Amino acid sequence: MEGRPVSELTAETVQTIWLITLGVFVAVLVVVAILLTLILRSAREITAGVSAIWNVGQRIANNTIHIALLKKTNVVAGRILGSAVGVVHATAGVQSHAEECSMCPTCVIGPEWLR
Repeated sequence: MEGRPVSELTAETVQTIWLITLGVFVAVLVVVAILLTLILRSAREITAGVSAIWNVGQRIANNTIHIALLKKTNVVAGRILGSAVGVVHATAGVQSHAEECSMCPTCVIGPEWLR
């Protein structure tokens, strides 16, 4: 570089700078492409996980929606059981009376003045 001013660039120097710049650009481009591919893969995995969670949540909701109806069913079943117990006791009373009373039809129909 003796005899030439520092500001002068040769064609060789310009070509070297362009090649270095192009090499850095390609390296950065490859790194960005790899990172974007990793982000896209992660986003797809997250979407798949969210979809699986949504499906399980829907199944749970479908299985638990009837719990409120089960409470009402239990209340009605309890009433039916109470009525059935009453019927059993009444039937036992009728059977007991029929075994002891020879005039049972008269007892069932009642006195003549009530007819």
